[in-house]
Amino acid sequence: MIDAAIVGLGRWGKAIVEAVQGKSKRLRFTHGASHEPERVADFAATHGLQLSTEFAEVVAHPRIHAVVLATPHLLHVDQVVAVARAGKAVWCEKPLALTLCEAERAVAACHDAGVILALGNSKRYFPSMRALKDIVASGALGSILHVEGHFCNEHSTRVLGGWRDDPRQAPGAGMTGTGLHILDAFVNLAGPIAEVDARIFAHKPPPDPRDTIAALIEFETGATGVLATVRAAPAYWRVQVFGTKGWAEARDETVFTLARIGERPQQQLLPQADSLAALLEAFAESIETGEPFPVPTSQMLEVVSGFEAIIQSARERRPIRVVRP
Repeated sequence: MIDAAIVGLGRWGKAIVEAVQGKSKRLRFTHGASHEPERVADFAATHGLQLSTEFAEVVAHPRIHAVVLATPHLLHVDQVVAVARAGKAVWCEKPLALTLCEAERAVAACHDAGVILALGNSKRYFPSMRALKDIVASGALGSILHVEGHFCNEHSTRVLGGWRDDPRQAPGAGMTGTGLHILDAFVNLAGPIAEVDARIFAHKPPPDPRDTIAALIEFETGATGVLATVRAAPAYWRVQVFGTKGWAEARDETVFTLARIGERPQQQLLPQADSLAALLEAFAESIETGEPFPVPTSQMLEVVSGFEAIIQSARERRPIRVVRP
């Protein structure tokens, strides 16, 4: 059993603990770090967490073999580096960093220390997304020509101010919170991105924002993409891949549709799965076996590079070439 610490016990930090605590045979949380321990004391007691207010204390604890970071975005890289230098595996919630330069620093620290670096791209483990990845990888769709994606998660009702609405922590309207998941799906399905052209349309600033970000994307292969997210809209997930032999769509977590040329679309309702728990199990397996985490660090860097270009494009209202890692 791998003993882990959770750093940051806000809404998502708690969700991470609840995904595996008492359920996983590989991973358990024994320690937690929070700047407001009085607010999470009941949660910690329920889940058997020893609380601390000091990040360094938790990282240095001899019992801890892995550290999970659910902290504000601007803290990620320095915290990843500190965990790596302590010789411990680290899971970082996305985004790994807000710039490619900083993301490369985090990846290099883990590489130099020989520790596993994991990223919380849990949407990859949606049953619908796993089916979509499999069909693309099989070649059944032929050459990929175009990808479309949209994700919104009721941000305006789920996030009541705080650092997630701070443009320094979360630039680009919904791009940091939801758009990054779509960008990760694009890189996973269609490969590196060559150029982006993005726009932000804001009708009301935070709190309770009313804004949209949309981006046209060109992949290195020559394929195209369209990405969008609306922060105020009800929860919605769709990624669709169009190829020379057909198209396939992942809708929400479990709906998968495949259409081949000359045939009617066939829709499947896949069994429900806990995507966050599945990715955490993959993290634990990588620690146990030394095998690479399912999200390659090369793709982590490609996503941050594309994200940085989208933010610049939206700010300057012009196409931006993506810097390759």
